[in-house]
Amino acid sequence: MPVTRLDHIAITAPSLEEGGDYVRGALGVDPVPGGRHLRMGTHNRLLKLGPSTYLEVLAVDPDAGPPEFPRWFRMDQDRNAPPRLATWVARTDDVRAAAAASGAYGRIEPFERGSLRWEITLPEQGGFVFDGIAPLLIQWRSEPHPAAALPDSGCTLVALEGWHPRAAALAGLLRAIGLVDNFKLSPGPEPRLLAHIQTPGGMRTLG
Repeated sequence: MPVTRLDHIAITAPSLEEGGDYVRGALGVDPVPGGRHLRMGTHNRLLKLGPSTYLEVLAVDPDAGPPEFPRWFRMDQDRNAPPRLATWVARTDDVRAAAAASGAYGRIEPFERGSLRWEITLPEQGGFVFDGIAPLLIQWRSEPHPAAALPDSGCTLVALEGWHPRAAALAGLLRAIGLVDNFKLSPGPEPRLLAHIQTPGGMRTLG
């Protein structure tokens, strides 16, 4: 059975500047420049949240050419939506086994950025699984983990919790992918995701 853990949380924004402002306003710290995802036509900023955990701000790269696929994280459909915590990504030691066990993920594609190599699930049309309350799955094919290269932000992800009207079915998916981290999941009338983060200014919440 695959073993799967929380890897990073994803903030989507109309631009990296707006995404950075959103994170600064919520947490009191600035994400640092990341890089470009040429195959997806996106770029990012990053914030360390632990030894192997980070926050990623994603936006459409205005200087990129047309992407090979529908952009991940619903970034084509929600391009002008305000910055928000869109979903999370879980790393696994066997992305193919985890995806097959869940029966909920689309194809698996390889990507690279600089020295980083990974494979990630891409749901149909760049969408989400369970409205983003279930994670996308990633398997890193390079070392060290990208969080290791990020400067200390003074921030730590303390807890991630979600609500979904189909919470029981979602819980079954999390068991199938072998999630071992504590993700607090509750039934709720609308999908919702919150990240509780300890910052230099105290406990803050991103949603």
